[in-house]
Amino acid sequence: GEAALMTKVYDLARVQVRFGLRLALDIDELAIPAGRLHILMGPNGSGKSTLLDVLAFLRKPDGGRVAFSGVPVRWTRKELGTLRKQVTLLHQHSYLFSGTVMANVGFGLRLRGAKPAEIRGSVEQALALVGLAGFETRDSAQLSGGEARRVALARALACRPQVLLLDEPLAYVDEESADIIEGLIASRSQDGTTIVMSSHDERIGERLASRVIRLNEGRIASQ
Repeated sequence: GEAALMTKVYDLARVQVRFGLRLALDIDELAIPAGRLHILMGPNGSGKSTLLDVLAFLRKPDGGRVAFSGVPVRWTRKELGTLRKQVTLLHQHSYLFSGTVMANVGFGLRLRGAKPAEIRGSVEQALALVGLAGFETRDSAQLSGGEARRVALARALACRPQVLLLDEPLAYVDEESADIIEGLIASRSQDGTTIVMSSHDERIGERLASRVIRLNEGRIASQ
């Protein structure tokens, strides 16, 4: 119902991040409702990646407060361990380790102590979603750039995160991979996963039903 739609996954107030003397992020207030697609737009250096790092609990702000699912984040190690299990950030230069595709995609599940049969099933499902069914035994080092990006996305999806954060997921990939990734982003957000992604592509907001948040010099220009 209406209440469920209004659930906020994140609530940021007066959040600042500094790199030396430079204020990289200066967000007065930002709420991110659950189960939707939010697209961060803005030029290079506008703070998109820094904001994603804060939302992934990888960077503690230098000022302000962040609440997750209504609870203020205290940034203790124990709490961060729990929060990071619910949120997955896929970096633009997401890095696969050597070994099979299966080992890569199952990595997060193994860390969480899932059983081998459960891991195999989740990996097969995730690879099918990214259009790479049957790639389990492939050597990760032999993949094309677009395939590697899709395997990294499958690794993120296999853990079924509550929140998926994507840093420029469509940059520098072949057209087939871009179409598959874009279709997946659309279907996952419709299934209720909260997705926040950054993009340079002005047209993506028109193609995907989403809310566009524009950043400029670390501040929100419009939302």
